[in-house]
Amino acid sequence: MLVHKFLEDSARHFVEKVALICDDQRLTYHEIDQRCNRVANFLVEAGIRKGDRVAVYFDNRVEAVIAIFAILKAGGAFVVLNRTTKYKKLCYVLNNCQAVAIFTDAQAAGEFAQLSSDVPSLKCVVCCGAYVKGLSARFFSFEEILQDYPADKPAVSCIDVDLAALIYTSGSTGSPKGVISTHLNIVSAATSITQYLSNENTDIILNVLPLSFDYGLYQLLMAFKFGGTLVLEKSFLYPMVIIKKLIEESVTGFPIVPTMSALLLRMHELKSYEFKSLRYITNTGAHLPISHIKKLRQIFPHTKIYCMYGLTECKRVSYLEPDQIDAHPGSVGRGMPNEEVYLVDENNQRIENGAIGELVVRGSNVMKGYWGLPLETAEVFRPGRSPWETVLYTGDLFRQDEDGYLFFVGRKDEIIKCRGEKVSPKEVENVIYNMDNVVEVVVVGIEDRLLGEAIKAYVVCKDYARVTERDVKKQCLKYLEDYMIPRFVEFRKELPKNPSGKIDKKRLMAGAEFGTERESIVGA
Repeated sequence: MLVHKFLEDSARHFVEKVALICDDQRLTYHEIDQRCNRVANFLVEAGIRKGDRVAVYFDNRVEAVIAIFAILKAGGAFVVLNRTTKYKKLCYVLNNCQAVAIFTDAQAAGEFAQLSSDVPSLKCVVCCGAYVKGLSARFFSFEEILQDYPADKPAVSCIDVDLAALIYTSGSTGSPKGVISTHLNIVSAATSITQYLSNENTDIILNVLPLSFDYGLYQLLMAFKFGGTLVLEKSFLYPMVIIKKLIEESVTGFPIVPTMSALLLRMHELKSYEFKSLRYITNTGAHLPISHIKKLRQIFPHTKIYCMYGLTECKRVSYLEPDQIDAHPGSVGRGMPNEEVYLVDENNQRIENGAIGELVVRGSNVMKGYWGLPLETAEVFRPGRSPWETVLYTGDLFRQDEDGYLFFVGRKDEIIKCRGEKVSPKEVENVIYNMDNVVEVVVVGIEDRLLGEAIKAYVVCKDYARVTERDVKKQCLKYLEDYMIPRFVEFRKELPKNPSGKIDKKRLMAGAEFGTERESIVGA
């Protein structure tokens, strides 16, 4: 099975079914498949060869969907980049993966007219919109390609171990790392996820997450796999617009991240709406607080909520069955179908239930490593118990209960060492999240000469709610050991987010260092 077969099979079985709703367009599977063939034929003629990397530098739009599947049909590997990526970082990624072509829009091409000279491997630029002067690489119009090239499927053959995509994720050194994803890796992950979500061709998925974020990307890939409909929006910037879209399009599946749930819980008007069609909500990217789950259940009483955990290096690891949320509160569930997960100690020995250890993932969803980074690859992708396999060492600490349910403790490199004790930021965050007027929390360790590291909590409260530093510390003292009580509490109106919607701890701490601290009482 190849990734672009998702589209081709659905186009054969659901010819006139609407596959994509985006930018006031409603495109059928047949229309999308035909457009992808035209662009793929152009790529082949332009000299794109099997395994060549081709960048997709769009926001969430129809052309991004066409480009992704056209690249695969041409035998290439797609590299989806966030449209907000700055020039220096864009050049780094393109040079790192030796991209031979890029799809973008006229505005970006105009801003980065020197791109082709700064990225020597770049052969051509495919652009939506007006012609851009000053590009030394060959320039092609997306619109003209759709008019000039045949709609027949190109005669390119691939097998499932061929490269399908490089998905870039943040690196510990500050430079992004390209996760090597074969067709088999992506198909395996998508198959397992759609299995436990019980997806059918009647499902309508609303995605506001960027396609550059693997969570958002897989909404597209999975919808086309099971022949559903994808409603593609650019962002969650205007939540009320998205809420109305949920109702108008009879959406059945809605992927979110915790920052989105925090915004939803601020919208008191949601109580007056009914979401009769919404079958499930999924969450990953960061842990969804128990307090959020309880409140989401009140807003969406007939909707199943799936708490999940995953990494770009294997796409998905685990999921918690919606009917097990009360029995295993705070858990991210068990390993998904066709996958094995286990915990190891510092000596790489498997550990018993109840102990804390690093999570290891074994399965065909485990990607192949980091592009051009053999040392970093060897640290994370290691030999398994069988001589022919590679397993993923996640770097995340978990404990596992007697039923096999996983509970996230923290990143190995984020555990706070305070007064000689190890503190999980997540454990402190969960306690603060249980306060009625708190909507977002992040806990970090800051250097301290006496304590080693002091615990600091950044807190966002509901509008006009009065919460003090003393209230937060009193809450923590009630449920946590004394060495886990935050020494500092800083209240913010909002927390900085990265393009994937996750809280950006580095920016947060840098901001505090440069004097952006606010009053310690909100709504005073």
